[in-house]
Amino acid sequence: MRHIIDLSDLTMDEFNELYKLTSNIIDRPEGYTDACRGKVLGSLFYEPSTRTNLSFSTAMMRLGGNVVGFSNPNSSSATKGETLKDTITMVSNYADMIVMRNPNEGAAKAASMFSEVPVINAGDGGHLHPTQTLADMTTILRLRGSADNMKIGLCGDLKYGRTVHSLIHFLANYENVQFYLIAPRELAIPEYLRQFMVEHQMKFYEVSGLEPVIPMLDVLYMTRIQKERFASLDVYESLKGTYCLTKAKLRDAKKELLIMHPLPRVDEIAQDVDDDPRAVYFDQARFAMYARMALLLTLSKQPRVRMPKHLIGMPNLRCTNPKCITHSETYLPMDIIHTKDGERCVYCDHLVEHVPEPEVSEEG
Repeated sequence: MRHIIDLSDLTMDEFNELYKLTSNIIDRPEGYTDACRGKVLGSLFYEPSTRTNLSFSTAMMRLGGNVVGFSNPNSSSATKGETLKDTITMVSNYADMIVMRNPNEGAAKAASMFSEVPVINAGDGGHLHPTQTLADMTTILRLRGSADNMKIGLCGDLKYGRTVHSLIHFLANYENVQFYLIAPRELAIPEYLRQFMVEHQMKFYEVSGLEPVIPMLDVLYMTRIQKERFASLDVYESLKGTYCLTKAKLRDAKKELLIMHPLPRVDEIAQDVDDDPRAVYFDQARFAMYARMALLLTLSKQPRVRMPKHLIGMPNLRCTNPKCITHSETYLPMDIIHTKDGERCVYCDHLVEHVPEPEVSEEG
């Protein structure tokens, strides 16, 4: 069973085949109108979404398939206390594929453990967003030709920006990519991602200023400072509006620069940038639909696989990330990934801690 939890779950050969199929669909969409006829996509959005939700639904319908599910957890049995495990087990009885967005980090990984059909991660909290990366890579490869030998600026919310995390993960597959990580100290990339870049010998510079680096960039990837990710409204208010790309700031930028954004934007890209030919974020959204068509078509060919009823984990472990899915779905078996800087949660990539076994009192 192939799930898409992180785009790096694909080999480069698999990704190249997927990109080739995406390009074919872009160039000849009429040839794929019945490719998924009779197939059903289960769409489970526990968080608000416009682009990703509509993009997946439109992609499935353009392939001739159908979509069932919910776009608001209040209209699901989650409000009655149903576990993620039971929801996924039930929906995988009905659907041929599941796409899920969930505010808890590691939720997609957890879902894949109980699904008999492929699970696609449409965003798990501030962790990962692989199909946005698929859209990002399609945009870069279609418009630039290659991701090798590229200087890319990632600007804004790099701490909670799951689109940035997924993109960094995948760009480890390319040669001579230089990263300019543009963020205030409070929104710098998480430590686990910094360690990932060091371990993969990825060249990066952490800076706080946008304008000084713009002339060097081949790609500028702007992100929104996400109000919904902050525990404190005061912290959000102090950071919102930190960066705003305007037409004037692009005066010394390269003519072939690609200006990208996963959308929605708030105030980080001024309206006067939209008419600049280097602004490709709306093309990026269109490419996302075609890339998701290619992904759905590919995954729809997988056979159903019955999952084991009982999963074994490592006892006496606890994830240090309060937003990890293991804190709300406490039945999940804990497991770890060994890294140079310690043991990390298999669900959300944060460090784990060992906790003592509870003492058992003797009676009599």
